[in-house]
Amino acid sequence: MRLWVVARLTLREAMRRKILPAAALLGLAFLLLYGVGLYLSLADTALGRAPVRESPLLRRQILNVLLMMGLYGVNWLTVMMAILTSVDTLAGEISSGTIQAVATKPIRRWEVVLGKWVGFALMLTLYILLMAGGVVLEMYCFSGYVPPGVPRGLGLVWLEGLLLLSVTFLGGAWLTTLATGVLAFGLHVLAFLGGWIEEFGSIAQSRTAVNIGILASLIMPSEALWRRAAFELQGPAVGGFGRTPFSIASVPSTMMVLYAGAYAAIALGLAVRRFGKRDL
Repeated sequence: MRLWVVARLTLREAMRRKILPAAALLGLAFLLLYGVGLYLSLADTALGRAPVRESPLLRRQILNVLLMMGLYGVNWLTVMMAILTSVDTLAGEISSGTIQAVATKPIRRWEVVLGKWVGFALMLTLYILLMAGGVVLEMYCFSGYVPPGVPRGLGLVWLEGLLLLSVTFLGGAWLTTLATGVLAFGLHVLAFLGGWIEEFGSIAQSRTAVNIGILASLIMPSEALWRRAAFELQGPAVGGFGRTPFSIASVPSTMMVLYAGAYAAIALGLAVRRFGKRDL
């Protein structure tokens, strides 16, 4: 199928432009730094002191916080990877005229968009497996701790990446490269701020603040996916044993996750539609 040909060419172009090697190298550097920091943290006598040693739940909570620190960094790297690697793929190639080399061949425009999207989605999937899987593996090797809900949590991070990828493609079909980057990052920052407002509103029992946060998530549900992932990776036992920087007071519902999936599909569909009508 010609769609897969475009996807393969997209991956080959990413290799030629050193995107994949650079991402892999920086990812390995992140994992090395995190591994060293984790080893030194676990070597500290705090985890061996009596209160921690005699309380398995307290020790588990400490390990979970250390794990969530690494996964939180992976989440933000995934956000940047999804946007920065794809921000130029439609808008930049349209403005430079290089897209005509593909669009003039016997291939449908929707195959061009979906093929490129599949190529970047595969690249993003490999990146998340490397980064998030590496963080979880390092925690297991150093402490024997495995968080609950790993498949669900990492699946939600993966969906967040695909959502941002689709939004970036939609922007690229309509706008310039710079405007697309501003749009994608701006929407995610809006979602990030809305998530914190919702969290503070839930703690302070302010219905108005919670509603503002939910509205921000409806505008852009990317941060809601991370907060649901954080909840899945902590579980009710660890998450309810005192508050940590990663505790989730207002857990996004399953309906919000489904909404985010539909949001990504609609954004990609609109990108295909717009690209099919745009003058190249």
